[in-house]
Amino acid sequence: MAYAIIRSGGKQYRVSPGQTIEVEKLAAAAGEKVTFGDVVLLADGATVIAGDPIVSGATVTGEVIEQFKDKKVIAFKYKRCKGYHRTVGHRRALTRVKIEAIG
Repeated sequence: MAYAIIRSGGKQYRVSPGQTIEVEKLAAAAGEKVTFGDVVLLADGATVIAGDPIVSGATVTGEVIEQFKDKKVIAFKYKRCKGYHRTVGHRRALTRVKIEAIG
């Protein structure tokens, strides 16, 4: 089974062809092709190639399925005995990508 570890948005993802992943927002519309050039590790069966820091010439291609917002995360600040409390919400902007090929 072929898989790769890619970097996108400051995070690393283990991907294989046909898999759908959610990454930090990319500047691409739904239906467009995207290419991830930061491949940290490439594995194909018994062959494993680790990058230093990236594998040269290796790319992972995928298709953008949709742009969406994640579930809301609530941050609640509170100081006892002072009557201070504050609620702040945050939703991350994400992109759902279907991995097509590892090369």
